[in-house]
Amino acid sequence: MLRVTFLGTGGSLPTPHRNPSAILVNREGELMLFDCGEGTQQQMMRAKTGMMKLSSIFITHLHADHILGIPGLVQTMSFQGRTDPLFIYAPERSGDQIEYLTRIGHTRPKFEVQIIELFPGDVVEVDEYDILAIRTEHNVPSIGYALSEHPRTGRFNRERAIELGVPPGPLFSRLQHGESIVVDGTTVHPEDVLGSPRPGRRIVYTGDTRPTDEILEASRGADLLIHDSSLAHDLIGWARETLHSTAREAALLAKEAGVRELVLTHISSRYADPSPILKDAKEVFDHVQVARDFLEIEIPYRDS
Repeated sequence: MLRVTFLGTGGSLPTPHRNPSAILVNREGELMLFDCGEGTQQQMMRAKTGMMKLSSIFITHLHADHILGIPGLVQTMSFQGRTDPLFIYAPERSGDQIEYLTRIGHTRPKFEVQIIELFPGDVVEVDEYDILAIRTEHNVPSIGYALSEHPRTGRFNRERAIELGVPPGPLFSRLQHGESIVVDGTTVHPEDVLGSPRPGRRIVYTGDTRPTDEILEASRGADLLIHDSSLAHDLIGWARETLHSTAREAALLAKEAGVRELVLTHISSRYADPSPILKDAKEVFDHVQVARDFLEIEIPYRDS
């Protein structure tokens, strides 16, 4: 399972229908949070996502609408008896501010909080996936993130294995896990019975930014690109001045990168109706939608 839940999709100002930025990724039961705007823990409760299996928070930058949910979330988990460590990743020169947020109210959490500063190009390596820090362009130190699963083994050809004399059972499993085996004096190698490696899934989240070459490269062939789309394209001048993106710019990048799906987020409070945002993007790229709070997207595996 790889599920993305949009907990907060608004721009700098919250609205009655959009909380500040927060996106939850559930990968095989492990929860990862990307940005943590005010009220995120309540949004998690409303969405019934749970929070005790949250392993990490990835912060794109230190603007208030992306970080003010940290104190409430940390204290809620502490009150609920959490003991597992929590890892918070954030851009360079932001560790002290993040640490302060975890201690607001002079209450230390009852679990360990590790804060790790990342520079563009740094990679957080996990057993089955990596998370790359991407250079973004905003008016404070900022990064985006690309979650990329490792390639999967190719499909197991059961009929071919039997033809080679491999009996069904534990030997099948050993071959599927990359181990050569010997059957009646003959060695059978994994490549004899496995197809070509299959790609893992990839999600890219930009945070607040202008379009950048680094985002483009990280997004090539991505299953899902979640891109800043604060404004419609008639306000391109304002987007450039504030270092945000328009919906059309996000769609142009998605098209060039060949992503499978684009979701536009960080929608300015001026758009009670986001149809101008969607219209601008649709003129360029078909596979696009505007995020809304509590939108859920399941990302399937691809065979090739």
